Amino acid sequence: MLLSLGLIGLIFFLSGCTSYNEPINAESTGIWSKYFVYPLSLTITYFAKVLGNSYGLGIIIVTFIIRLILLPLNIKQLKSSQAMQEVQPELKKLQQKYSSKDANTQRKLQEETMALFQKHGVNPLSGCLPVLVQMPFLIAIYHAIMRTTAIKEQSFLWFQLGQPDPYFILPIIAAAATFLQQKLMMAGSAAGQNPQMAVMMYMMPIMIGVFALFFPSALPLYWIVGNVFMIAQALLIRKPKITENANPGGSKK
Repeated sequence: MLLSLGLIGLIFFLSGCTSYNEPINAESTGIWSKYFVYPLSLTITYFAKVLGNSYGLGIIIVTFIIRLILLPLNIKQLKSSQAMQEVQPELKKLQQKYSSKDANTQRKLQEETMALFQKHGVNPLSGCLPVLVQMPFLIAIYHAIMRTTAIKEQSFLWFQLGQPDPYFILPIIAAAATFLQQKLMMAGSAAGQNPQMAVMMYMMPIMIGVFALFFPSALPLYWIVGNVFMIAQALLIRKPKITENANPGGSKK
């Protein structure tokens, strides 16, 4: 979770330090503009024109495409997170067994922990990969929105894509969707009982909501659609586990 916060901060740092005010087009130079921002801008524009010159719908379609591309990584992240949660009881026993802080005991704890992870096929770092992969997409879509004049000038539903939502509806929905996604991810898991994780479950939606207050409405639209996709994904993957934890021994007579 701290990694996620750090990466979110990196997004806004990069967004502020790069030339996002320069219009993006086929003549744009630089690896970032030419191979990341322009193709994304071009794709949004293509779907917008196909869908009746609606750039809002174009952003929604592109968001779904991005999520589908990242789906295998996200599924891997969910399964890795679930596997990590399942070994928590055994991990706590090891921590209690090797509670001494001397070097030899701590080395033994590390060895036993790695053996436990290998036994259950858990890679504690695998959950970071999807987050890392998603960062270029998020930064690129921000730049595509800011540097594509047609997107900034278009309206969708009640808001203008290039301006913050004047009624604060999108920030509220973005925060609520983020909270629901995290709630589903932690439902019935050991992580949900961790006080630090519980705090982050509330802090992250607040951060997203605050960011959405000041950023162009197209960006929270992207967040909302992406979160809805992730919520559906979490429900499909975690539903058996959630049901099992909600009804322990329910099948026993």
